[in-house]
Amino acid sequence: MQTINLYEAKNQFSKLVDAVENGEVVIIARNGKPAVKLVPLSYGERTEWSPEVQRFLDSGEYDPDAFEIDRSDVLPAPERDLF
Repeated sequence: MQTINLYEAKNQFSKLVDAVENGEVVIIARNGKPAVKLVPLSYGERTEWSPEVQRFLDSGEYDPDAFEIDRSDVLPAPERDLF
């Protein structure tokens, strides 16, 4: 798992997305404080992870329910915006 500050993340976003797609977990910090976690959409569905990610999953810190999103207050997007 790597932690990167927001300013650097903006400049390296494509590289961060590539890393996340390859199984890494990326923490983005604002002013040195962890703010968000980038994980692949298939997080929890993969069967093989990098050793670092596997240690995190095995550590008990991973809570799959933490990634559930309440969308009840989100307005539906027009169909043309979904593709």
